[in-house]
Amino acid sequence: LPTSYFSSNTGGRLMSRILNDVNQITDAGFNVITVIAKDGVSVVGLLGLLTYLNWRLTLITFIILPVVAVCIQTVSKRLRKLSANNQIYLGQLMQVLGESINGERVVKIYGGQDYENRRFDRIANDVRRNLLKQVSASSAGTGITQLMASVALAAIIYAAARQAGLSGFSAGDFMSFLSSMIMMFDPIKRMTGVMQSLQRGLAAAESVFTFLDQPEESNEGKQILSPNPGDIEFCDVVHRYPEAERNSLNHINLLVPQGKVTALVGASGCGKTTLANMLPRFLNPDEGKVLISGININEYTLESLRSRMAFVGQNVVLFNGTIAENIAYAQAGNFSEEEIINAAKAANAWEFIQKMPQSLHTEVGENGLKLSGGQRQRLAIARALLKNAPILILDEATSALDNESERLVQTALENLMQNRTTLVIAHRLSTIEKADNIVVMHEGNVVEQGTHHELINAGGRYSDLHSLSEKSAKPASK
Repeated sequence: LPTSYFSSNTGGRLMSRILNDVNQITDAGFNVITVIAKDGVSVVGLLGLLTYLNWRLTLITFIILPVVAVCIQTVSKRLRKLSANNQIYLGQLMQVLGESINGERVVKIYGGQDYENRRFDRIANDVRRNLLKQVSASSAGTGITQLMASVALAAIIYAAARQAGLSGFSAGDFMSFLSSMIMMFDPIKRMTGVMQSLQRGLAAAESVFTFLDQPEESNEGKQILSPNPGDIEFCDVVHRYPEAERNSLNHINLLVPQGKVTALVGASGCGKTTLANMLPRFLNPDEGKVLISGININEYTLESLRSRMAFVGQNVVLFNGTIAENIAYAQAGNFSEEEIINAAKAANAWEFIQKMPQSLHTEVGENGLKLSGGQRQRLAIARALLKNAPILILDEATSALDNESERLVQTALENLMQNRTTLVIAHRLSTIEKADNIVVMHEGNVVEQGTHHELINAGGRYSDLHSLSEKSAKPASK
């Protein structure tokens, strides 16, 4: 699925669809098939016997059926709606639980326990009320069906009493007819009772199939990107996020030369990260195009395009595994332990890794909770170093490091950047002063570009940002 889908849907709702909704479909399918296969045959057989014994009395049963059908249809619609609501509430519940667990330190430091309890109670009460409504609707459907069956039975007994003296219908025939009709009650009751499970399954199926029907990430390209890609060009690129009031990028024209370091600077929200996300096609331009080696990146297969890129973001993602598994993520079999160690050393991570209980084989915990912020950042950099891709995207890659670690990692990154096409995003201007080209962005526009010295001498926006950066750094150094 495209990145935009994950941006517009909560993780809790997605997890609910994958786990809860699929289970609902499985349970409904098993229950419905079992009950209908067993009890449906029984009801049909008994109806045939009733017709054989006395077709006139059987007609009374068929006269009642339309009334029962209307009641069941009404209850079914109600159950379907309630089941759909329940899936939404369960998604919200999973979202609240996930946020509370992942953000437990923030919850504790800000005294948010009562607030989180209220959030959980509110949604849990929504789930409880909705489930009670489901049970009530299902019970009403079962009760109405049994009431109609009782009415039919009373009418048949009355009609049979009127026919008592007629030839061809003896007391024995009546008892056989009555026994057969009573035998139908339990199968009909079970078939009506499975209606709730059926409607839950149908509502879940609608949700799951809506999910499955989502358009996949566009991957119509046929060309394979060369292991040594050429220049990157942004040609009149325009982008706007859904429901945004203005464009995030306004007709960007930018050349990122092969083997050079291009830095994007500017205030938060100016479009730096949006522009960088165009390269691996996490985002697509609304207008314009992005070229690599003179070819629209849409012409390349996603696999070959992304295999030529390494990415380190400001929000580090680590998986619940070992340090080695995270450094060699998704390609552990392709690298030796020595290569992993070399990448860790280059990222200034080997020193702390050696001190871990099991070195490279130490578990990092969910999203690296057992590590400090700086340690997580260095593992992410080691992951990018190990991939050794020709195109690097560094989004605040040194933002979580202390001064000494930043110096060592910056040196490693500078060595890595040699002869590689690198796009660096940074607020700390000290980290990109050696870039071959610095692109200054403001409100989705490129306002100036050049080397550090050229931009300082120009006295424009970069010079202003640099002055502010130096002023903020002086109190920190004191």
